[in-house]
Amino acid sequence: MHTHLKRMILPAGLAAMIAVALPVQARITRIVVEHRDAAAYKGQSFKDAGAYERLGGHAYGELDPKDPLNAIITDLQYAPRNARGMVEYVATFSMAKPADLAKASGVLVYLVPNRGNISLEATNVLVRDFLNHGHVVLASGWQGDLQPREGLETISVPIAKNPDGSPITGPALARFADMPPNTNTLPIVRGRLAQGGGGQPASLDTSKALLTRRASADSKVIPIRASDWAFADCTKTAFPGTPDPNRVCLKNGFEPAYLYELSYTAKDPQVLGIGFAATRDLISFFHYSVEDDTGAPNLLARRISYTVGQGNSQSGNFLRTLINLGFTQDESGRRVLDGANPNIAARQLAMNFRFAAPGGAAGMYEPGSDGVVWWSDYTDEVRHRPSGGLLDRCRASETCPKIIETLGASEFYALRESPDFVGTKADRDIPLPPTVRRYYFPGVTHGGGRGGFDANAPRPPMGCELPANPNPSSETMRALLGALVDWVVKGAAPPPSQYPRLDRGDLVAPTHTATGFPAIPGMPLPDGILNPLYDYDFGPHFNYNDQSGFISMQPPVVRAILPSLVGRVDADGNETAGVASVMHQAPLGTYLGWNVVAEGFFKGTSCGNLGGYIAFAKTKAERMASGDPRPSLEERYGTHEKYVATVRAAAARLVRDRFLVPEDADRLIAEADASNVLK
Repeated sequence: MHTHLKRMILPAGLAAMIAVALPVQARITRIVVEHRDAAAYKGQSFKDAGAYERLGGHAYGELDPKDPLNAIITDLQYAPRNARGMVEYVATFSMAKPADLAKASGVLVYLVPNRGNISLEATNVLVRDFLNHGHVVLASGWQGDLQPREGLETISVPIAKNPDGSPITGPALARFADMPPNTNTLPIVRGRLAQGGGGQPASLDTSKALLTRRASADSKVIPIRASDWAFADCTKTAFPGTPDPNRVCLKNGFEPAYLYELSYTAKDPQVLGIGFAATRDLISFFHYSVEDDTGAPNLLARRISYTVGQGNSQSGNFLRTLINLGFTQDESGRRVLDGANPNIAARQLAMNFRFAAPGGAAGMYEPGSDGVVWWSDYTDEVRHRPSGGLLDRCRASETCPKIIETLGASEFYALRESPDFVGTKADRDIPLPPTVRRYYFPGVTHGGGRGGFDANAPRPPMGCELPANPNPSSETMRALLGALVDWVVKGAAPPPSQYPRLDRGDLVAPTHTATGFPAIPGMPLPDGILNPLYDYDFGPHFNYNDQSGFISMQPPVVRAILPSLVGRVDADGNETAGVASVMHQAPLGTYLGWNVVAEGFFKGTSCGNLGGYIAFAKTKAERMASGDPRPSLEERYGTHEKYVATVRAAAARLVRDRFLVPEDADRLIAEADASNVLK
């Protein structure tokens, strides 16, 4: 172990005395290891850390509903309790740790699963980096509405009931679109064809619910007769089918040309907010505890001195909300996370309210962008919300982690990123606190592209019109996650924040005129692509700043559409502010944070959170023939060798500024040299 970490570890006897002195509170009561691979990764040795072992199992925990730190969990007071008055949960977990803990770095990296999915494989470049540095890598279940299955991290949470034992009920909404022809049955729960669906119906009587359809987003809503549909499965039995609370069947089948909406009364809400507390307590257990309640020793033997959380997209939203709700301190007042990286995460996670559907992705009527999404305090005058910021609670408890926020172009177009930067008036930059760094990746799709230097355009993503955007962010992420750990462990400040700002003219209205986007014959323009920021009215029982409580109006009333901004572009259509990748600095085309739907009900609108790509012509003659205003590869670079020189210069700048590690720079230069560009 590094010497600067050894000093942080208490002797076992002293640690045990401290543990005994602590009050008995909500905690992990039992860790059960169910599978262990003592020679993980085929016995591979990872630099100074040596061999690793992989293990996994279940963590059993309980929460005190009377504890003020747990009181923010919606419906926790209505959950069943054990003989000690505690609310129980069970979560899966997976871990990779050095086989010889004496070689561990002292850093635990908690990777937040996305919809239960997580990879601890060494083929993941970022995970391999963690292993090479001797870090412990941990993941666990937190999303209670996922069905358990092999390879998925899940958590079992209780169902809330009224004090007399009767079911708790409330309004719920599900939307369906782009189903295959001849479909007669659809799932209510969220999936590829369904949005929303926060709970099972309280009654299968369709006269107590409403199914409608419409031909376009702004066309007349047409109710469907209650006798023409059922809460049922008609895939094997003719209408009205087999009763099923998880599915809806339409007598004459669903038509792909329509959007369908189901409003119904749901029952038996899960106490999903427990997922935040369970994560808090598991990280705290592996950091601080000596043993569980059965006397089984902590698997990490108190070798952890620092903890860092990392999450992408939905799991990045999870981190933002965990921080906002105050789960950065455990019930003994100790800091849970020393560092955090919410990546490509623009919103809060819509989970800690009754009948939530946390698998949402900023779709119509979905909460998530309705309260504080900014790090510093900001008064939301437009929506008449109180002043606040994501760090308010952790500042009060002095448990804020150091934060590196990373994101790209698609988060502005698809996930309503604008208010995080400039508020709901879109009229001023919201400053960042000293403990937060922000790095923007211009011209990347959600999560970054596959990379590679190829003069030929890739295929379009499924359902989209434009080719997939290859512009990567993984190399920059690798450098920045290393910088986050160094900031936490060594106090070494990361590079200055780099992101588009209003006061510098980097952020403008989402139109081709305002952004300066070029008119490319046959190609779409960004006008009308942005996912709007709506001012929703969910009813008086919804706490907007905390995304908590319960919704009493489904669908919610849309009070207004609020202004949103996006990044300015150059004459090629490429964004100009942020940490540009090597590919962005040596472009082969226009890298877009947006794409358009190729066909179906939403044709011509934003293709989810996927970015597009418009390749440059290879020669001047080809460009002139098509009328493309952007110079061709031939006109830009002249020769293959000059293109490689452009790549080399870009890589050198990024290494100098600490946004690229030398190993990746060498690889990228070699890839460019081996590419087909101007060959």
